[in-house]
Amino acid sequence: MADDGGRRQRAFIGSFTAAGGLGVLTADVDPDSGALTVLSAVDDVPDPSYLALADAGDVLYAVSETAEGAVAAYRVHGDRPELTGPPTPTGGSGPTHLSVLDGHVLTADYGSGSVSAVAVRPGGALAPAASSVLRHTGSGPHAQRQRDPHAHQVQPDPTGRWAVSVDLGTDSVRVCALDGGELTLHRETALRPGSGPRHLAFHSGGEYAYVLNELAPTVTVCRWDGAVGSLRPVGETSVLSGAPDGDAYPSGIVVAPDGRFVWTATRGRDTISVLGVDAAGEGLTLVGEVSCGGVWPRALTLDPSGRFLYAANERSGDVTWFNVDPDTGVPHRAGSIAAPAASCVVLG
Repeated sequence: MADDGGRRQRAFIGSFTAAGGLGVLTADVDPDSGALTVLSAVDDVPDPSYLALADAGDVLYAVSETAEGAVAAYRVHGDRPELTGPPTPTGGSGPTHLSVLDGHVLTADYGSGSVSAVAVRPGGALAPAASSVLRHTGSGPHAQRQRDPHAHQVQPDPTGRWAVSVDLGTDSVRVCALDGGELTLHRETALRPGSGPRHLAFHSGGEYAYVLNELAPTVTVCRWDGAVGSLRPVGETSVLSGAPDGDAYPSGIVVAPDGRFVWTATRGRDTISVLGVDAAGEGLTLVGEVSCGGVWPRALTLDPSGRFLYAANERSGDVTWFNVDPDTGVPHRAGSIAAPAASCVVLG
């Protein structure tokens, strides 16, 4: 829903209803300042913690991050999304992320350590059951967090050919093919044991991927070859200045449209880190950290122009937006709105 023909850009905010969240919030986005104004909230689905828009921007998909695990579809028109039908079980538990690929919604099911595919019907509604559930296997050295697989994110690669899933429990990234609704493992790439990879973002050039690690506050830089679906680690950079006091819990990662900067959020320090990227895309340098504007930044979102950065601060119950300095990449706080138990922001 771009600002076109009198329609203003919208932001959709996911939240944890079990922690007092209002469900899915819809907000107006001021195109000049990036400021948000809440328009509505719908609580049809419990714990819609992560959202994704269809390519056309007319359908919004939401996970239901519950033990049962489900995904829902909303038609987007006016100021209030409307549920298309009952949520579809993912076949896994605790879905934390979703994306759209080749006529399917893919979910990363953290609790069950699996990735699911649900077919999208004409008009954007979902099929009543998952067409495929691919279960991860393995573990890691962290006694509490890595006893089992924990798929945390799944997304298409820049070519749209592969589905890439990040697993915190197995210290690995899996590259999968989606053929006729069936997910199949193509290749698995091991990262440093105990790093606990959480989320991945691709460089604008498509030749590098940056994996944010939750158990070690670092970013692993990987070369990506979309022609053959190959991911190869080439380096690791800290996202914090100085050693953290206890667990740091990095969470979200975004990359500038021109590829010059990477931003990461760290919940244990309530900060946003700025990393400069060299011309090739392989070298990262920590520029500095700024306050996230709240408490426990669960996710970051960058607007398509790269001018505004949004932090969903879960425990302080707000979404804070920042003006990004185009020369240094440093975000400067510009405002915030109340959003209880906020977990992600999607712009459309």
